[in-house]
Order: sequence, then C-alpha cells, then structure tokens
Amino acid sequence: MLRTMISWGWSPILITVLAIIGTFNEWPIEVLTLTLASILVIGLVVTVFLARERSLELSSIKFRQLVGYFNRRFMGDSSISIFMIIDSLFNVDEPKLWDWARACDMSKRIFNTWCSSFVERMEGDIRIRRFSIYLPIYLNELWLMNTHYYEFVEQFHEIAKSIAIPLEITEQYNRFVMEYNAFIQDFRESISELGKIARTGIEPPSLRLAPQLAEVR
Repeated sequence: MLRTMISWGWSPILITVLAIIGTFNEWPIEVLTLTLASILVIGLVVTVFLARERSLELSSIKFRQLVGYFNRRFMGDSSISIFMIIDSLFNVDEPKLWDWARACDMSKRIFNTWCSSFVERMEGDIRIRRFSIYLPIYLNELWLMNTHYYEFVEQFHEIAKSIAIPLEITEQYNRFVMEYNAFIQDFRESISELGKIARTGIEPPSLRLAPQLAEVR
C-alpha cells in the first residue's frame, strides 16, 4: 500500500514540500514556479506510463487465463476438442472420411505440441514483466493458432452437412460450438481492450464464430 502511494503520489508530495521550503526560504518566484512546473510535467508523464503498464499487466493476466482455457478445453484429449470430434468419424461407415480423419490426427499432434510450447513460453515471459513487448506478439500467435484451428471446425461442419452422422456426434459438436463461441467472444474482448493501449494489428471480427449443426432425429 505504501509503495503504491509513493509510486503514484510522489509528484504532488514533492511539489508541496518544495513549495513550503521555497516560500520559507524566499526563493525567487520564477525559479520556484519553473521547478514546480517541471516536477508536475514529469509526474504526469510517469503517471501515464504507470497507468499504461498497469493496464498491460491486467490484460496480461486475462490473456494468460484465455490461453490456459484454450489449451485445457480445445486441445489434448478434451472431449470437446474438434480433433476428438473428428476422431469419432471413424465410427461412421464412410471409408472416404477415414483418410481425412487420419490426416487430422497428425495435425492434432502438431497443434498439441504448438499449444504446449506456447503456454510454456508465455509463462516464462510473464515473469519478466515486459508486457508491452511480449503481449502483442503472443496475442498474434494465439490469433494465428485459432485461425488454423477454425479451419478444421469449418471442414468438419461442411462434411457433417453433406453426410448422415450419428446424433451423438452432432450433439457433441454443438456442445463444442457453444463453448468455443464463448471463448471467441472473450478473445474478441481481449483484443479490443489491448487495442486501446497497444498496437495489435488484429480486428476482433477476424475471429469467426463456429456454426452449429441441425440435429436430425
């Protein structure tokens, strides 16, 4: 608490002390005014810098949670990972789909490795606290990862519309869509918030919502 007060309130405290000392010692008014004005300007610059760093720190915390959620819910062996849903196509009597599903299994391994490495690198950089440097970089990387991930969502949706798939697979996919779209909304908000204090080069609408499937009984 005391450290925060000193960090944010040193300028008015110093101005007050110097004003008292200057008045008591009868310093020339021009010198006193110039000194106090200089301290005020420096204090305002430092305050703006600290406010920006604090905003970046809060954005970093939210982004860290967002990345952790993406890794936990949409990667690995999560039941709502699009890759696990694609794996369920092996239960469909349609051999033409199996080659595509096998190719996606290889992609799943690449994505899992990429995401795990991403989380580890981000956790390490958070300790350095250079938010203005690494946060926009990792924001762009998560955007890129999600963009490629969405391609599998889109491909599965197109396939599921063209062939008859079991109802349980449709329901599993639609559960994924609900949770994935909630993640996309949070991701869009993070981009908007960070865009107010740093350059991201990303527009929130570039993150697309996953389409649902009609449940045919």
